[in-house]
Parts: sequence; C-alpha cells; structure tokens
Amino acid sequence: MKKAGKTICIYGASSQNCRKEYVDAAFSLGEEIARRGITLVSGGGRSGLMAAAIDGANSLGGTTIGILPRFMHERGWSHGELSEMVLTDTMHERKQMMARLADAVIALPGGSGTLEELLEIITWRQLGLYSGQIVLLDTAGYYQPLIQVFDRAIADGFMKEQHRSIWRVASSPVEAVDLALSAPTTDLTPKVN
Repeated sequence: MKKAGKTICIYGASSQNCRKEYVDAAFSLGEEIARRGITLVSGGGRSGLMAAAIDGANSLGGTTIGILPRFMHERGWSHGELSEMVLTDTMHERKQMMARLADAVIALPGGSGTLEELLEIITWRQLGLYSGQIVLLDTAGYYQPLIQVFDRAIADGFMKEQHRSIWRVASSPVEAVDLALSAPTTDLTPKVN
C-alpha cells in the first residue's frame, strides 16, 4: 500500500467497557483528524476507543485505514466501515506497517496492547527508528501514572533527561492533533563515538 498525504496513527483500547468520557474523546479525535484532511491509521478494530476514533473520522467523511493481522479479521474483529483494510500475517508486521505509515502517533487510553504499542514506538524514537511526534491524549489524567514511571526512570538513570522530548502530553483532542503536527524538537538518533 502507498501512503498519500498526512497520516496520524492512533493507538487505543479495543475494550467495549470504556467510560463515556474516553469514548467521547476518541470520537472527537477522529473528527478532528478528518476535519484537517488527515488520514487516520489504526489497528482497525470494531470496538472500543479504536472504533470510536474511526467512527468520528467517518462522520466527517475522513479517510480511515485499518491494519489487522489476518487472524483478527477472521475472528470478526475488524471495523466494517474502513476506507481501506490491510491484512498482515503477524502482529509484528501490523505494528511495523502502522509506524511506517504514521507521520505522528496519538495514544488514547488503553490496556496492555495499547501500552505495548506506545512503549515500542517510544523505544523506536529513542533509537532513531521512528522520527514522528508521539502524543499521549491524557483524557481524565489516564496517562499520569505512566508519566510518573517515566519521571522515575529518568531520575534513576534508566533514561536520559533529553528523552522527555520523545512524547508530548495533550489534554484535548484538538491539542493532541496540534502537537502531532508540530515538528519534533530534538534529534534523538544515537551518536556513534
């Protein structure tokens, strides 16, 4: 598949048990991405915050690309109204393709899958394997405990102070898209001595 125009990849919960404020923020994020003419890339799920963001983008005629491993599609987990669906053989291929297509990433609240995707893309940015913005949409303070873990990792020497620039924190969908579209401020590519 060929990438066209600006894209924002969203990570988010697939759980159907999300609080309304999380669902509303995800829907609004999808709307904001579509309003700006940006393609929304996601895991293409039919439920949870992932689906809410897709539905939000679709409500304004936006373009939505879902990337799913074949087994998820075969289990009926794919959203039925994607502009384009791409099937991969593995979860690893899925994440690689999502990152390759993404000019920026916005992480909505989510569980282990969302956190795993988020931590991997942060690691890739730290290693110079990904160069786009990474934004945490901190609805209802969801990401505050993770930010505290990052602060502790920096304080205890597991990460460098400059690594704080890897992620940005937004309190609203509009701010999240604004931050996602801003240029990264720090080159974190590891230097060879």
